[in-house]
Amino acid sequence: MRLGTWGLAGAALLLGTAVASASGKPVAADAGSAIAGRQAAFRMSGALFNGMKGIVERGDDVAGQAFAARSLAGWAKAIPGMFPAGSDGAPSNALPTVWSDRAGFEAKAADYAAAAAKLAELAKAGDKAGFAAQFGEVGKTCGACHDGYRKPDEHR
Repeated sequence: MRLGTWGLAGAALLLGTAVASASGKPVAADAGSAIAGRQAAFRMSGALFNGMKGIVERGDDVAGQAFAARSLAGWAKAIPGMFPAGSDGAPSNALPTVWSDRAGFEAKAADYAAAAAKLAELAKAGDKAGFAAQFGEVGKTCGACHDGYRKPDEHR
């Protein structure tokens, strides 16, 4: 992805979080809207993450990745609000533990947000080595939530 596309992808990711209000309660019309919104935002966050992965693997300048990393941090903060009660039906990939272990789910999202915020700071500073190391941590915090709160992806 080109840098200009990062801005568009980041803006789209942030727009995808719009179905959650500041209070964390959904403003979506129904559970289907909440599911569709969060699935779209997860796909966009995956695109941002994969673009940053290419930057890290090539050893490119990371200074331009601060917006993408901040977008991931903002999305991570919004994640709990994207899973209102009753939004567990098809085509959701969420496991029942999202609601039965809400405190754990919210803690995992907070860990992801903190890791992505640190990634943004390292990008802003232009710290390639630090960014690369922290990118791995962001991946771990993202995956930690998938491990206990998301159905396995059969299409990978």
